Amino acid sequence: MSTQRQKTQLELAFIVRPPGETADRANKGPEVSVAERSTESPAMSVQLMEEILERENLKKALKRVQSNKGAPGIDGMTVDELPDYLREHWPAMKAQLLAGTYRPQPVRRVEIPKPNGGTRNLGVPTVVDRWIQQAVLQVLQRQWDPTFSEHSYGFRPGRSAHQAIAQAQRYVREGYTVVVDLDLEKFYDLIVHDRLMARIAGRVTDKRVLKLIRAFLKAGVALESGLVSPTEMGTPQGSPLSPLLSNLILDELDQELERRGHRFCRYADDVNIYVRSERAGQRVMESISGFITRRLRLRVNAAKSKVVPASECEFLGFSFTQGPARKRCIGPKALRRVKERIRELTRRTRGASIRQVVADLARYLKGWLAYFGFGEARRPMEDLDSWIRRRLRCLIWKQWKVFRRRRRGLMERGIEEAPASQTAARSRGCWSTSNVPPLRRAFPIAYFDSLGLPRLLGQRA
Repeated sequence: MSTQRQKTQLELAFIVRPPGETADRANKGPEVSVAERSTESPAMSVQLMEEILERENLKKALKRVQSNKGAPGIDGMTVDELPDYLREHWPAMKAQLLAGTYRPQPVRRVEIPKPNGGTRNLGVPTVVDRWIQQAVLQVLQRQWDPTFSEHSYGFRPGRSAHQAIAQAQRYVREGYTVVVDLDLEKFYDLIVHDRLMARIAGRVTDKRVLKLIRAFLKAGVALESGLVSPTEMGTPQGSPLSPLLSNLILDELDQELERRGHRFCRYADDVNIYVRSERAGQRVMESISGFITRRLRLRVNAAKSKVVPASECEFLGFSFTQGPARKRCIGPKALRRVKERIRELTRRTRGASIRQVVADLARYLKGWLAYFGFGEARRPMEDLDSWIRRRLRCLIWKQWKVFRRRRRGLMERGIEEAPASQTAARSRGCWSTSNVPPLRRAFPIAYFDSLGLPRLLGQRA
């Protein structure tokens, strides 16, 4: 028996299949399959809880929770401690789930800053509750996902933000160059529980599962004082089930937009509708905002929602250039955010060596490029590339501090004595000096290549 197999059996020893229980299904293909959209989603079997508690589904859920890591909930238990806990407590937990009496613990409130200012409230469930939610998610998503709209891209297996951006680009190239950009105010916090449960009940007939999902919604938030604040509305961001439930709520909006024949893309609560003129956009904005308010009982943020040309609208971090090509390019807000992060990593008071700064910067840029490398417009990336290297030259110049060190450093990098002395004697600041020819020749693009700094697109120094 292989080492990996022994480890898996040890971790999952708590999942015991009673005699006579249905044999495990084969684990083939992707985690959750995606099919063509069905016109109607039949109500699920009343034995849905048994399907959720199948051995293979629980094993898959455990692996996913462990791979996602994540912070502990209010009980302080980590994902590494979860298998040992389940080995001892799983029989009692399983009995509660089958009887419909399981009660999840309150979530831990965490505030994280938003990119555009303000904070977003996350609710961190305990790792045990995350595991159960993941097991529920895997079964429900397998059943529900084929019924969702082809225009929905967020938090769905086999779909991505890049696909949504590419579809938006096709609409713009077809002449739908005006965007109705809808912003749903505090979407996750304002979902009405009764309305959500009614939508779920149309797809699920197992009352134990319905009761369990409602219990997760009503679990409450643990406060620093030790008290628990009840949750009467919303789904906690940070729980595995939240994205699926949000897609279920907004699927009604997708259906309405399809019924009206609109061209649109939705990624979670980011909704963009593409029309040919501003006048048409204003009509669509008014009618769809009314539908969202009256029918879905959600709020449209009038201050942030807008009707604008596609070149002025940022969708998932990208916008589109003007002209017939309509290329994908990094949006202005996303560009400001990446520059802010680079400024933090290259600030002159860090006290780190240039090699350490470049190593930190390279790690960040590789992850950033995995997403924004999808852009097509070269000029913004070339400019950013050049700006990053200028920041690093500025940092080096600041670290050298005094005339003698600067003069000697330039000469060691191959600069002649006269221009090295002239540059070292400059009275202008570090940022101004970082762009003078001697410093650019001393630290060309090849130098930063040797340190491991990734190039974005361009070859300019």
